[in-house]
Order: sequence, then structure tokens, then C-alpha cells
Amino acid sequence: MNNVISLHIVRFIVLILVQAIVLNNINFLGYINPYLYILFILLYPAKNNRMLFIFISFLLGLGVDLFSDSGGVHAAACVTIAYMRPVVLKFAFGTSYDYQTIKFSLTEFGQRLTYFSILIIVHHIILFSLEIFNSTKILLILKKSLFSGVFTLLLCLLITVLFSRKNK
Repeated sequence: MNNVISLHIVRFIVLILVQAIVLNNINFLGYINPYLYILFILLYPAKNNRMLFIFISFLLGLGVDLFSDSGGVHAAACVTIAYMRPVVLKFAFGTSYDYQTIKFSLTEFGQRLTYFSILIIVHHIILFSLEIFNSTKILLILKKSLFSGVFTLLLCLLITVLFSRKNK
């Protein structure tokens, strides 16, 4: 149990640092900026304390906000996807989620793609809506959400495939 907690702490810190030091400096064509730090929320175990998870998600977003000087938009987006995560898990994984038996390394690629896609797009729409905060710029919000979302999705899938343990 202690080893699992240590793994989550290291993953939390590493993802914030990678986001702050490397990924926040990437900005292709003004629309594409990867947000790999949400991988922590996506891969967090399904059967843990929900309130603790939402609080940890807030701290994750706040950590990225502190490095990005973005005024809390990352924290708001992280708390939102952490809150809606059980619904998306049930939608993407069905009965596996009902019995709390999800192991992301053992799931089918299509289910993982659905789960990642929904949460990443919701995160990005909330993030860019709060960042831009202008209803007349809805096309810009959608464009940034789509392009950054696709790039983040590809990066998250690549990382999970590269670092997954084969326990079959």
C-alpha cells in the first residue's frame, strides 16, 4: 500500500514539473498546447475516496496554475473532470466500473480512447472558456479545445502505451 501511495506522489510531482517546465513552453500555431498533467486524473484508481480525489485534483490544477500564472483555470477544469469522472467511467467501461474492477492497463483500447477523449475534451473546453472568458470568441475556444485536445489525447495514449505494465 505504501508503495502505491509513493507511486502516486511521484507521478503527481513529475507531471506538474513536466507540464510547467517543458509543455507550457510548447505552442504550435497558437492553438496547440499539450496538457499532459491531466493524465494523473485519468489514471487515478477508481476505488479510492472520492472527496480526497477531488481535493488532490484541485491541488494538481492549482500547482499548474502557480507555475503558469493562470489564475485558477486549471484548478477549476481539474475539479470538474474529477467530479464527473465516475459517470464517464461507467459510460466507457460499463460493468467493469460497476464492480470496481477496472485496471487501465488491461482495458481495451477503444474503451480507453472513449474515456480519455471525453474527459480531455471537457477539461479543455472548460479551461479555454475560463481562460478566454468571452462568448463572442466561441469559435476560438472550440478551435483551441479541439486542437489541443487531440494533441493531448495522442500524448496521453502514447505515454500510457509506453509505460504500461503487461500483467496479462
